[in-house]
Amino acid sequence: MAGEIPAELVHEDEVCIAFRDISPQAPTHVLIVPRKVIPRVGEATADDQATLGHLLLTAGKVAEKLGVTDTENEGFRLVINHGRNGGESVPHLHVHLLAGRLLEWPPG
Repeated sequence: MAGEIPAELVHEDEVCIAFRDISPQAPTHVLIVPRKVIPRVGEATADDQATLGHLLLTAGKVAEKLGVTDTENEGFRLVINHGRNGGESVPHLHVHLLAGRLLEWPPG
């Protein structure tokens, strides 16, 4: 967010920033990060409702921009990790947008 690590931006607005993950887990792996620091989704409050909604709507816009919204041939997954056992590695809420390969179920 601070520009300390080079990143390929795919979206930026007053609420969030979206950039390609430096360690991608799929051909398309974008992080959507709110500018407001919310440590994790389980610590979000009612005051964060608009920000959380904005992140999801932005994810849809980014997916469309990247051409992965065709549900017949493409598709994408959104992931929000919470806590170490949930896969959280950075204590700043962010949404992972993953696409470009078959994303099996269950994950993990």
